[in-house]
Parts: sequence; structure tokens; C-alpha cells
Amino acid sequence: MINDDRLCTGCSDVGQSRREFLGKFGMGLGGIALGGLMQGSGYAAVPSGAPTGVLGNPHFAPKAKRVIYMFQSGGPSQLDLFDYKPILNKMNGEELPDSVRQGQRLTGMSANQASLPLAGSIFDFKQHGESGAWISDLLPHTAKVADDLCFVKSMYTEAINHDPATTFFQTGSQISGRPCIGSWLSYGLGSDNENLPNFVVMMTKNKGGQPLYSRLWGSGFLASEHQGIQFRSGADPVLYLNNPGGVSRESRRDLLNRLSELHAAKLERTGDLELNARIAQYEMAFRMQTSVPEVTDLSDEPESVFEAYGPDAKNPGSYAANCLMARRLVERGVKFVQLYHRGWDQHGGLPGGIRTQCAETDQASAALISDLKQRGMLEDTLVVWGGEFGRTNYSQGTLTASDYGRDHHPRCFTMWMAGGGIKPGISYGTTDEFGYNLSENGVHVHDFHATMMHCLGIHHEQLTYKFRGRRFRLTDLAGNVVNDILA
Repeated sequence: MINDDRLCTGCSDVGQSRREFLGKFGMGLGGIALGGLMQGSGYAAVPSGAPTGVLGNPHFAPKAKRVIYMFQSGGPSQLDLFDYKPILNKMNGEELPDSVRQGQRLTGMSANQASLPLAGSIFDFKQHGESGAWISDLLPHTAKVADDLCFVKSMYTEAINHDPATTFFQTGSQISGRPCIGSWLSYGLGSDNENLPNFVVMMTKNKGGQPLYSRLWGSGFLASEHQGIQFRSGADPVLYLNNPGGVSRESRRDLLNRLSELHAAKLERTGDLELNARIAQYEMAFRMQTSVPEVTDLSDEPESVFEAYGPDAKNPGSYAANCLMARRLVERGVKFVQLYHRGWDQHGGLPGGIRTQCAETDQASAALISDLKQRGMLEDTLVVWGGEFGRTNYSQGTLTASDYGRDHHPRCFTMWMAGGGIKPGISYGTTDEFGYNLSENGVHVHDFHATMMHCLGIHHEQLTYKFRGRRFRLTDLAGNVVNDILA
């Protein structure tokens, strides 16, 4: 196991032995902390290509070096986007057969309905590309890059409500408090750029929908330096990054030098390894004062790029602008970029709501794929698109010829992945003819995480962290790599 008691930097039960070991060599934790954290500030050099994560190096050669995860919060309707089910149109308005439901539980929102009428999609589906992927007319831009995508149509989860379902996808547990995906990758693989965060989070501005909490990009029981850093629209992309009035950069540098010495002295006395993270965050904030303005200044992007991402690309905080920013971040060595776009929770008025959602996301999502590919980056960048669950094949609320809603459906739904070791131009897994149950090749949340980590060169069972007597990992006690979708 990679993270045994001798190497587990976050295990409180081994701090004393490590301190004694380092002390015998005349180094001391304080000296190591201060020396290591002054790198990049003119005080120490970092060897080129030196590993910075707990793994040292990946378990095996990775296909992906970085991840962009476009999380569509609320649960996009796979039946109106990707999973074409003509029988639902033929039986539109008829009751969901008991033989299909099989007594499976419903949410509290559907359980009180007198009937569960099947609802066919009002949108047209066509096959696209050489792969023949079924995509509705809501996603014309995604259809153009269909042969670059892998559609996983057999995703499933146990969570039936938003908060536990979203928490599950982000952390591998339905119960909050665990480290999120980006934090695990930061902990295991370290950073490729000392001047930018290893893990960046962006949310589409001015979007209503299910709440998203900072714990979704939190580091849990890992050191706080591994938590996601939220970039925002506006004059200050990262809060509290700029110096207060009257404080020069030189003064801040002097302050951080003295503060680091004090923290290092306390670390020598107490062995509190969280002090390492605190010093690291101070130093990162100092370096980001230069790097963040550079990466968020889009003035060097040609007009053709803005046109590709869509009319909102020049609007900071929009989904399109965030997709473009994600490309700029991974170009500069950020390992994990998490985008959140809310508003897919369409219990009623689905046709109007999903049109709006697709208009906001379709062009930019497809442009990101094309942009990465044109720059030669798609082959080692893993891109993910999907929500926390899917939607039901029956209508929640009143069904009319032009309007319907869909409830939460965790038993089968669609996500897509691209680049970074994923086989392009395929659809994997199937659902039954009603789009209600899995037919073959189900992919669980833990399988999804295991496959993602595999693309990054990590054996998901071997990146662990001992906390309160138990070894934790992103995939908990389950998860299998989906080899059939690997390139």
C-alpha cells in the first residue's frame, strides 16, 4: 500500500516517529517546512519534474495529465438528450407498467401522484458522426464532436436526492466530510505549477438551482492545501488575494518570511503538520498575486476563440467563459478544474427549462473539446460532462402535448467522457426500452471514479489515507475500472 504508517504524512499516530527520525539527521521539521515552502520565492529551487504528491510518481504510465469536470447540477434528462426511447412516444400518456417499475422506490415528490404517465420526448433525435451516436436536436454543437466522445449510457447511483447524490459524485460518499476528487488527486499527484492552485473551481454566475456547498470541493481530512480554490467573476477572481491598502508586495514578502519562521518553530515544538499546509497556502497566495491576473486576462485570445465558445465567452462567470478559462488553466499546469452549472432540476416545465440549459452549455462544451484537440491537449486531458443522476421516463405533474416534467432517476442515466485515455466515438452500456432500468454494462459511481483515476495512472485501491484508524480512499470499498471504454 502506498500510504503506510511510515509515509502517511497526515496520520496523527505517526507524527512523533517521523519527527524523531528527522531530528536524528539534524534537519528538523521546521527547517524542512521553511526550506521547502520558500521555493519559488527566490530562496530554493525545485528540480524540474520533481514529484510533489505523496505517490512520488503514478503507479503506471498515465494517459491523462489533467481533468476538466463539467458538473451539470440538478440531473440532466438523458431521455431528452442522449438516450433515445421511441416507445415512450408510442405509449405517451399510458401508465408506467408495474413490470418496468418493479416496485422500486420513488421520491416523495412522485410517490403521492395518482398515476405515473409515460412521457415521450418532444425533441427530435438523430444519429451523428461515424459512431452513430443518438443525440437530440437540443445539442447541435455536441453532435458535431460526437466522434470524440464516449457516451456512458448506463451510469447508476443509489442516491435519489440532490445533496447526497452530488456529494457522492464529488467525494465518493453520500455523507459529507470526505475529500473530493480534486483533493485526492492533489494529494496523490501533487502540482505541475507552483504559481497556480492545483485544483480550481468555477461556478456559472447568476444561476438558480440546487445549492452547492464549498464542502463539495473541500479537502475533508486531507491537509487543507489540497482543497479547491474558487475562481469568481469580477475584479477579484480569488477573494482576499490582493494586498490591503498601504501594504506593498515587498512588505508582504517580509511578513511572510517572518511568519514562516514562527510557524516552523512551532511545528518543531508541536509536530502539528497542518502548519505545513498553512504556510503553503500563504506562499501560494503570494505567488498567485502575479499568476492569477495573467491567467484571467483574456485579451490575448483571438476573436476566433471567442466565436467558437459562443456569445457569452466574453462575459466573465458565464459557462462559456468558464470553459475557456478551464482551457487556459490546464494549459498552465492546473491538474483539476471543476466547473459547476446549475439549473437542470426540471420537475415541471422541462421543455422550456432544458432548452435554456442547453443553449447556455452546448456550444461551449463542444468548443472546449475542439479547442483542446486543436492544441494537441485532448489526448492527455480527461474531460467529463454529467450530473448527479438522470430523470424519470414518466411525467411528474400534468402531462400535456407540449409540456411535462421529470422526477429524479438514479437507476440509469448518461454521462460523457473524452480524451485522456478514453476511447472516442463509442456508446457504452444500455438501458431497457423504457429507459427505466439497466440492460447491460452498468457503471456505478465508484466505477466512474476508479476509471478516472486509472486514466491518471493511479490504482484506485492504493491511494489511501489513514484517518481515525481506518484507511480511506475515493472509491471507498468498491469500484472497478471500466476497461472497455479505455483507449
